Amino acid sequence: MKIAMAISLVATLLAPLASHADALSEDRVKELVLEAIRENPEIVLEAVQIIERREQERQAAAAASVLSENRDLLENDPNAPVLGNPDGDVTVVEFFDYNCPYCRRVKPHIEALLDEDPNVRLVYREWPILGDGSVFAARAALAAREQGKYEEFHWALMGMQGRAEEASVIQVAQEIGLDIAQLRRDMQAPEIDAHIAASMEMSRALGFNGTPSFVIGDALVPGVIEADQMIRLAQEARVAGQ
Repeated sequence: MKIAMAISLVATLLAPLASHADALSEDRVKELVLEAIRENPEIVLEAVQIIERREQERQAAAAASVLSENRDLLENDPNAPVLGNPDGDVTVVEFFDYNCPYCRRVKPHIEALLDEDPNVRLVYREWPILGDGSVFAARAALAAREQGKYEEFHWALMGMQGRAEEASVIQVAQEIGLDIAQLRRDMQAPEIDAHIAASMEMSRALGFNGTPSFVIGDALVPGVIEADQMIRLAQEARVAGQ
């Protein structure tokens, strides 16, 4: 597909040259394009790079527009858990999945950020995309808010061994003292459906395609980032007043 688009772009770039000839047929224009490609095959690669750069710029502009329009919901959704300093002057948003090994890998970097910067608000967006176990874990974690144990449950799930599945999630819930009967009831609350649906919608709109993914100020950062980068981005967002 990109090669075809590149050839089309090459034809477009050569059009001004062809326009100097009188009444060139479409077939003749195609011949000129093919001759140019045979003589300079590297121009196809250059055209592909141009197309990729334009697409990246288009996606970045679209994501920036979405971020601008939805920043308040993203950072101040009352239906999203907040860790760190609830009154902090800079917000870090993480989209994550309990079964994502990269999310577990980033856990110590998140903890280091919160230790280093006491004015960070950490907003969590449960984004369960790795199977039924992920969905169960996300629903259970969000339900734990009703018992005042979201943060404790979250860190315990992030630090567990093996996959998050119904049995293992319930075991962790028991270990931290959650009322399991209440937890199962609270997991069916419409607020939980709304949180997960909003995470799905916002992550797609922002162009994220995997976990973890972060929003820090105007920076959209997919993948694992280390504590020093988080701290730097948070400070940049603070300076920019975001």
